[in-house]
Amino acid sequence: MKISSSWKLNLRLWLATVLLFGLLYAIITAIGYYFGYGGPLTFAGFAFLVVFAQYLLGPKIVEATMGVRYVSPEEAPKLHEIVEDLAFKANIPKPKIGISETSIPNAFAYGRSKGNGHICITRGILNLLNENELKAVLGHEMSHIRHSDMVVMTLLSVVPLICYYIFISTLFSDGDREGGAALIGFVALIAYFIGNLIVLFVSRIREYYADEGSVELGNQPNYLASALYKLVYGSARASDNELKKVEGLKAFFANDISDAKNEIDDIRSMDLDSDGSISESELAQIKYTKTRVSTGSRIMEIFSTHPNMVKRIKRLSELG
Repeated sequence: MKISSSWKLNLRLWLATVLLFGLLYAIITAIGYYFGYGGPLTFAGFAFLVVFAQYLLGPKIVEATMGVRYVSPEEAPKLHEIVEDLAFKANIPKPKIGISETSIPNAFAYGRSKGNGHICITRGILNLLNENELKAVLGHEMSHIRHSDMVVMTLLSVVPLICYYIFISTLFSDGDREGGAALIGFVALIAYFIGNLIVLFVSRIREYYADEGSVELGNQPNYLASALYKLVYGSARASDNELKKVEGLKAFFANDISDAKNEIDDIRSMDLDSDGSISESELAQIKYTKTRVSTGSRIMEIFSTHPNMVKRIKRLSELG
């Protein structure tokens, strides 16, 4: 299998990471110049503690919010068989397997390390996908664990949080050194917004990598494309009340559930025979077809944890 665009993703990932920590380095340097290493750095240390606590408690928060119930091999033999096979191929310990009773079709992975991985599916996804599509989605989630994405995104999220606390700390400064506090606060606020956009950008790249990882684990690209296509429609059918209950955890999901209704018009044209799925032949045609993404969708993508679904399926068509 030839994956020609991986180096582009890797380059974007490294550039974004360098820029993110470059912003933090510049602000810390300015603080050292104006104030020494006192007040604002205390807030930076507090930010690290907040993220560390999030890292430790995150799995429990996810479980409580989503109402995760872990299932045994006897209760869900096929599910355990699929996950065990994927874990073997990924060369990582078998994650714990859970089911959330929400009707919104989706799957998500969480945990503190490769050895502490958890994979959960919703009741809605069991009622929507066929076995091959489910395998492809679980391969996507297994790849998140394999790539340590939970740890990577937790560490990166520290940077904008530090910038925010530095901004807050300057509000209580005495404003000496010729307005240095106000200047640093203003720069920190800008860095906070830019930092969040970079973190979202990195999150979108990690999603591309997880899609690629699912294919590397033996799943055909068209099965993942078809599954994602169905997830968009399934999420769009969910009520606002259902979405609101789990919206805080949407970064964990396989697609952006909040943007699903906006994505339907763009992805509908990819289902060439209008049968509600994307076949291998349809995905092959998509590879050589110019896809259209609306201006509104392009703008929304900037503020999303997930890539635009049209672009995502288009890239899957190039992985065959």
